[in-house]
Parts: sequence; C-alpha cells; structure tokens
Amino acid sequence: MWGAASLAKFGFDRYYHGAYPMKYTELIDAACEEKGLDRALVYAVVRTESGFDPRARSNVGAQGLMQLMPDAFDWVQMRKGGGEAPKGEDCFDPATNIEYGTSMLRILLDEFGTVENVLCAYHAGWGSAKQWLGDPAHAPDGEHITDIPFDDTRAYVAKVKKTMEVYRRLYDL
Repeated sequence: MWGAASLAKFGFDRYYHGAYPMKYTELIDAACEEKGLDRALVYAVVRTESGFDPRARSNVGAQGLMQLMPDAFDWVQMRKGGGEAPKGEDCFDPATNIEYGTSMLRILLDEFGTVENVLCAYHAGWGSAKQWLGDPAHAPDGEHITDIPFDDTRAYVAKVKKTMEVYRRLYDL
C-alpha cells in the first residue's frame, strides 16, 4: 500500500523526470565522452535551447536541438580544420546538430575556461564574451565574467546553470 509520502515522492519524481528528460542519450553521451564535456551541461543546454525538439527554429534563425545559427556551423567547421559545414535541412539532423553544438561548447570551454563564460559566449556570441572579459566592469579579474550586461544572456546563464543542477540531482550526472 502506498502512503501519502510515497505517492507525493512518486508524483514529484514523475513530474521532474518528465520536465527534465534524457532524450538523444546515445548521441549526447557519446559526444560528451568524445569531447570531455559535462553531460549535465549538454542536457541543460539542449533542454533550455529547444526543449529537445530537433525541428526547433528561433525567431532569429537558430536551428535544431542546440539552436545553432547557420554561421555557427561554419565557424565550428573552420575551427575544426575546414571543409564544408552542413547547410539547410542537415542542420536539423539530431546527430549533426549535437556534433556541432558539442564541438562549439568544447571550443568555447578550451578558450574561455569556465561554464559561465562559455554560456555567455554560446548565447551572446564569442565577440561579446571576449569584450566582456577585457572590460574590468564585467570581468574584474579578466578571467570570469561576473557582470553580464545583456539581461537575456544573464537570464540564460542562470537558467542553464539551474537546469544543470536539476539534471545532476535527478540523474546523478
């Protein structure tokens, strides 16, 4: 027989597992393993960016699970060593989108060093993050962006970090 506490915990767990799903696990986990990325970070970015909808498209043109702009595919491909970046419908393919999105996160992490800085660059752009790191008003130590001047980027960073913590608690990541 289920007691009230057991039913409440079951309902709580069921709600949170539904609200914070683990989808595309084979693709995401393999990409994280290959690139040495925190799984909680990638799941949080995908949930925040697209809600795990591979056909998601933002009003500014970001595409797919990880909501990459078309020029981001080119930028990642250039940083990987040239060749042709995917175009059009290929950008919505979950495997392609996760490959490029996680590559972008790895590149940004190697360059910017902290998750907060990476999320600023991922959301507001590489140039904005570089500018903020060079401005003592935004990064007093030159290494950590502590004052994010864009409201939407500040909210994005906070949301992804909170979502990372939920994923860690729910799935032991």
